[in-house]
Amino acid sequence: MDSQIETAFTLLKYTYGLVPIVAGLDKFTNILADWSQYISTGFANILPFEASTFMIIVGIVEIVAGVLVLFRPKIGGYIVMGWLLAIALTLVFGGHYIDVAVRDIVMAIGAFSLVKLANVSTKKSIETI
Repeated sequence: MDSQIETAFTLLKYTYGLVPIVAGLDKFTNILADWSQYISTGFANILPFEASTFMIIVGIVEIVAGVLVLFRPKIGGYIVMGWLLAIALTLVFGGHYIDVAVRDIVMAIGAFSLVKLANVSTKKSIETI
């Protein structure tokens, strides 16, 4: 694989692997943010448990997605992309944090780019065998 492509792939892989893991772990501590503020009141009211419990579940999903990116970037990249788009849509429909929604859409594009670079990496590896 071309070294520039390899560099881009590696940067994206570690970014989309480690950031979800850190954000997921923070759902347990709320050091970086009070994550429950991102849940709309209407949605929080229909949950069968506290918003903080929901955010812990979200944290577990994010940790798993990050680990998948690190070990299976094609699969993990699609999962992170879908997760980010789901968050963005939730924020847009809630009418709050539109700036965060736009950021998450851009990040989803980056996760999609990771998947595409993983495909190039796989093809190049197969051709050298």
